[in-house]
Amino acid sequence: MTSQDRFSGVLAPVVTPFGQDLAPDAARLAAHCKWLVSHGVRLAVFGTNSEANSMSVGEKQDLLDRLAGSGVEPADMMPGTGACALSDAVALTAHAVRLGCGGVLMLPPFYYKGVPEDGLYRYYAEVIGRVGADGLRIYLYHIPHLTGVPITLGLIERLVRDFPGTVVGIKDSSGDWANTQAMLDRQWDDFAVFVGSEDFLLQGMRNGAVGCISATANVNPQAIARLAAHWRDADADAAQADLSAVRKIFQQRPMIPAMKYAIAHYGSDPGWTQVRPPLVPLGKADGEGLIADLDTAGFGALAGVTA
Repeated sequence: MTSQDRFSGVLAPVVTPFGQDLAPDAARLAAHCKWLVSHGVRLAVFGTNSEANSMSVGEKQDLLDRLAGSGVEPADMMPGTGACALSDAVALTAHAVRLGCGGVLMLPPFYYKGVPEDGLYRYYAEVIGRVGADGLRIYLYHIPHLTGVPITLGLIERLVRDFPGTVVGIKDSSGDWANTQAMLDRQWDDFAVFVGSEDFLLQGMRNGAVGCISATANVNPQAIARLAAHWRDADADAAQADLSAVRKIFQQRPMIPAMKYAIAHYGSDPGWTQVRPPLVPLGKADGEGLIADLDTAGFGALAGVTA
C-alpha cells in the first residue's frame, strides 16, 4: 500500500446495532455501512461509538467476516483493534489484515494508568512483530479522557521512526486543538493526522490534517464529507458552522444512544435504539426533544438510513 492508498477524508466510527438478545445485528450493520459509503464516508468499525469495548474479539472477527461477505469492501474499513490484552490486539489485528482491511485504528492498552512510554512502545512493537504482515497499517488512537493513557508526541516519534510505512497516522480525540496542532507541526513523513470531531474539521484541513473520524458522521455523513472535500471553497466557514450546530444537538444528550435514536427515527426502524449495557437507550422525552431540535434545524438527511 502506497501513501496514495491510505485513508483520508471522513470515516465514521460505525454505531453497532444489537438485537433484543443484545447480539450484534450483522444485517443492520452492513446496511448502515453501505449507506455511509454511498454518502462519501468510510468505516472505522469498532470505534468508541461502536460500543467496541462492549464486544468480544470473537464477535468483532465474525462481524468483519460478515461485513465482507455482504459486499462491504474491506479496503474501506479501519477496524479498531486495540485492547488491554496483547493477545486480543494481535488476534483482531491479524484477522483484519488477512481480510484486507485498509488499516486498523489502535487504542493503547488502557487499564493500567501511569505506564511509562517504554511500555506503550513495547506494546505496539509486539503487535507489529507478532502480526508480521507487510500490509499492516496502524492508525494510533489518542482519546485520553476515556483511556487515561495518552499517546505522546515522543511515542509517536519513536513508532514512526522504527516502523515507517506501518505506523502511518493518528486520530486525535483529545478535543485539544493545541495538541492536534503540535502533531501537525511535526510533519512526520506520510503520517496522517485525523481530527476526532467535525468541530475541528475546517481548522484541521487548513493546517494539514487529512480529514476526520467523527461520531456524527454516522448521521450527517454527506455534509461532513462535502466539507472535507471542499474546504477551500468560499462557503467553507458557513458549512463548518452548520456541521457544528448539528453536532451540538447530539452532544447535548448521551451521544451513542442519541445517534441510535435518530437512526431509528429517520430510518423507521425502532430496533436501532438498542444499546449494550452499561449504556441505556435514550428515554422517550429525550428522544422526542432530540428529534424536535433536529427538525427545527432542518435536519432530514437520515431518511432511509437503513434501506
